[in-house]
Amino acid sequence: MGLLSLAALSPQLSNQVKQYLVITGNYWAFTLTDGALRMLVVLYFHQLGYSPLNIAMLFLFYEIFGVITNLVGGWLGAKLGLNKTMNIGLAMQIFALGMLAVPAEMLTVIYVMVAQALSGIAKDLNKMSAKSSIKLLVPEGAEGKLYQWVAILTGSKNALKGLGFFLGGLLLTLLEFKGAIILMASLLAIVWVFSLITLKEDLGKAKNKPKFKDIFSKSSSINSLSAARMFLFGARDVWFVVALPVFLAVTFNWNHWWVSGFMASWVIGYGIVQSVAPYVTGNISGKITGKNQGKVPTGRTAFLWASYLTLIPGAIALALHFDFYIQASIIIGLLFFGAVFAINSSLHSYLIVSYAGNDGVSLDVGFYYMANAMGRLIGTVLSGWVYQSYGLEACLWISSMFVASACLLSLKLK
Repeated sequence: MGLLSLAALSPQLSNQVKQYLVITGNYWAFTLTDGALRMLVVLYFHQLGYSPLNIAMLFLFYEIFGVITNLVGGWLGAKLGLNKTMNIGLAMQIFALGMLAVPAEMLTVIYVMVAQALSGIAKDLNKMSAKSSIKLLVPEGAEGKLYQWVAILTGSKNALKGLGFFLGGLLLTLLEFKGAIILMASLLAIVWVFSLITLKEDLGKAKNKPKFKDIFSKSSSINSLSAARMFLFGARDVWFVVALPVFLAVTFNWNHWWVSGFMASWVIGYGIVQSVAPYVTGNISGKITGKNQGKVPTGRTAFLWASYLTLIPGAIALALHFDFYIQASIIIGLLFFGAVFAINSSLHSYLIVSYAGNDGVSLDVGFYYMANAMGRLIGTVLSGWVYQSYGLEACLWISSMFVASACLLSLKLK
């Protein structure tokens, strides 16, 4: 709420900065509830005795509809305006939360899957709108500024998502499932009303009326980057979504606080690294991204960072296989994975906004985040199934193979 209030009350700020603050504040509020909801669902249904595969299935519709929403949502954003798609996303999240604020006996697998489907649509409408808007608020040709604004938006979002994980475990402990859901829906409703009042009406509306067939990108760079993004996020979620929290709870006997705290710390740290990526100078990040030489990232940069990331999941899997200080290996290894993954994600987020056209920018960004959602879908299903059948070690080997695929695809980027 702080950013939203600042945007409304400060006359010294330019219109572009005010809109950026409203969009970022909107995105932050949504992300906080989204992260908390995910942790609430994982921990609550694990507590009820659901298997890892069944927990993964609760998110199946969330990810499937995320794929569809990003593909169609980019077209809607270009047709209706990004303010409308962003506010529709907020309203749908409030409704999805309301669906879960029912007696426990009504929370069947199918019912929760439907609620999660609405939440998935809401999340990707909101994210697509926020990322597309930044392209329109930065002057054309100001690539360095674009990189900084995208990095701040993306990194801060992930830091707040991590805080949401912690919040989910805390609220489950203090208010139980239903109480936590009601509180989040109420706070998000306040943000939604404020956003309806303050967000510019025609932001992102295409001058040329977009046709539905335009949802499929024709740019080879965007296609290659989208495919790389799919494998990158599949590599994260194959161990992160279900396998890791259940492994920590079962193998190390961690309680809700410890599990949500670790997951939260991981995502917060990952978000912080994303936010500062453009500003890093004098170390390996600055040298490779070229930022300390006044340059911005290229496809070559994305390839190099993906190649570094490929090694980390395999190293953790080897530590598990040889029973080498398992707890320390997982915690330290995944912290390294998070830092390098954050640089990869930040680079991708900048490149898609840079590659996208100005008129109907949401068409290209929506297509890209469709691939992102497809990677999450694949990773989520595999996270439950592979962990239940073969364990965390197998999840990590698949993660390494997925990153290697993203690395090869990055060679095609301009």
